[in-house]
Amino acid sequence: MLRLENIFTRYGNVPMLRDVSIAVKNGEVVCLLGSNGAGKTTTLKAILRLIPVVEGSIFLNDQPIHRWKTHQIIESGISVVPEGRRLFPKMTVLENLRLGAFTEVNETEIKKRLEGIFHLFPKVKERLHQLAGTLSGGEQGMVAIGRGMMARPKILLLDEPSLGLAPILVEDFFKSIRRINEEGTTILLIEQNARKALQIAAHGYVLQKGEIVVKGSRSELYENDVIKKAYLKG
Repeated sequence: MLRLENIFTRYGNVPMLRDVSIAVKNGEVVCLLGSNGAGKTTTLKAILRLIPVVEGSIFLNDQPIHRWKTHQIIESGISVVPEGRRLFPKMTVLENLRLGAFTEVNETEIKKRLEGIFHLFPKVKERLHQLAGTLSGGEQGMVAIGRGMMARPKILLLDEPSLGLAPILVEDFFKSIRRINEEGTTILLIEQNARKALQIAAHGYVLQKGEIVVKGSRSELYENDVIKKAYLKG
């Protein structure tokens, strides 16, 4: 469904991604692992054309999208849950959720999508008219994922969804991500928590200093010495 081929990017004159190739098949969860500064969020920005692709190509269902404008990429079926949630704090939960369905004008369809979010995250319905900035970190995470799902995306890009959450909430979040995938949404999961990511991903990639250094199936990554040493200790 989503394919990056030999992607190069830079910030100013500083090279960032170097020859990055990633493939996400329809219906899969694929994880992109790496430490801070490895290039994970840069990869997401390249997909969304928030930074220019200097070399290489990006395809969605075999259609090249790396020259499109960001809003066209979003409208084509890619939805993103950014790092840090990025909700609008002075808007209500409902207003934040509705922003995720900005391309949909049919109120009946919007209400149907909202019900789907409430089914996934019942607590969101309880907070519907509360300002997003007053929510706990876990609740904000639920709303952020809900907002991403309101677009009914073909593929959902999740950028560090577990960041800053208590361990018990991390467990719940990964269960929700698995459930979203089981209900038909393809997912590219950008994560530092390799142990949790590999529990739900079909295969994955590891970035270091803007380059893919390891790739493989879940079982291959579990057995890889680099992964064991850097991410699976303890």
